[in-house]
Amino acid sequence: MNIRLTQVALASALVAGAAQVAVHAAAQTPSSVRVCTMPGSPSAELDNSVARAVLSTAGIAATFASRGIDDNGDDDGISARELSKSLQRDCDVIAGFPRSSVADGSDSQLLFSQGYLHSGYVSIALPGDHAANTNVAAPDGKITIAATWSSPSQLIAVEQKNARFDLETTSRLTVDAVAKGRAQRAIVWYPAVVAYRRAHPQQHFDVAVAESPYADWNLVFASGPGTQQLQKRIDGALARLRSDGRLAALTRNWALPATIATGSATTRASLVRNPARYLDGPTQPSPRADVWRVSGMPAAGGFIKVAATTEAPSFDHDQVAHGEHLYADSCAKCHGEKLEGNTAPSLIGPAFAPAANSHLTIGGIYQYMSTNMPADHPGKMSDEEYADLMAFLLYTNGYDTGNVKLTAQAAQSSTTPLNAGPRH
Repeated sequence: MNIRLTQVALASALVAGAAQVAVHAAAQTPSSVRVCTMPGSPSAELDNSVARAVLSTAGIAATFASRGIDDNGDDDGISARELSKSLQRDCDVIAGFPRSSVADGSDSQLLFSQGYLHSGYVSIALPGDHAANTNVAAPDGKITIAATWSSPSQLIAVEQKNARFDLETTSRLTVDAVAKGRAQRAIVWYPAVVAYRRAHPQQHFDVAVAESPYADWNLVFASGPGTQQLQKRIDGALARLRSDGRLAALTRNWALPATIATGSATTRASLVRNPARYLDGPTQPSPRADVWRVSGMPAAGGFIKVAATTEAPSFDHDQVAHGEHLYADSCAKCHGEKLEGNTAPSLIGPAFAPAANSHLTIGGIYQYMSTNMPADHPGKMSDEEYADLMAFLLYTNGYDTGNVKLTAQAAQSSTTPLNAGPRH
């Protein structure tokens, strides 16, 4: 999605901060509502069309905001507090709110409708590009994969093997990277592919589902506390539109093609529980070019090559305590006070550190964090501070303290999968 994350990288429904959302809709269903869409979303045309049909069917008059929610000109993402202000100022209901199961959103104070579009992140390549479609590497052993910076697509991209990365600042540019030959493959939100092809009807891509916990999404209507009756009416209208075929007609061109929308039955079943949400890629300072190839910056061939370790690196208690303070100051706004996820992914539990078979390594997480976080000021911390923050993340995910301090080099070089450690 060309909406912003502070947009993967990812992520629970807005939690504690959203409790401050003002209640514009009374306990009774309002006779009219103000509708917003997410900022810069490639599905905004669809979201408005579905909202008009749903609210008309529900017998509710609607006015549409001229700008997306929190579309105030900055690019630092949208926090729970900013969302609260935007709901107070601009609208009563958000059309096209993305929800995922990356983290449990059960504590959210927002209310959500049934989903009206099930979509997700996909892998695209030019038709007939054998190397891109089969992961046949270039002479240096890698293929170039485009992703949208600080969005779920970047989180999915780092799970890919034998890859260098072309980070783009919007999902449109991520699709364009494949179309223009800057990358062999791209991981991107599928509606961005639809929007790109509408603007470039002669352009075609081979499309495949991106197999990842971060890939599966639904678009819904979201509103503040006290809007139960409004959401009940919206759900009723969605059911009517679904039963008479009008919803399918509206969403047909935006839905994942049936030929690629299968995926793993087990994975897909797990992804429809406990929906949550991401916002997608900020378009401000780019990460260091010595780690990622960023469009318009010198390429350096992907991750820095470092000596590998085979066991989880050690860290001490003082680092955990300091890392907790750093997290509260710089990370909790987006990832939640208890790491439960907010406008960015959860950093605790099986979505982040599964019990086994994680595709993410401790070194990979450290590289991503030290290069891209915090989203409003990437790289602002010292190496020692990022190491302390990593120690805190390891501790909260079950790893125990030791007598040796964690260094940036040790964290960066760790190839140990980020599986949940034994609980302390």
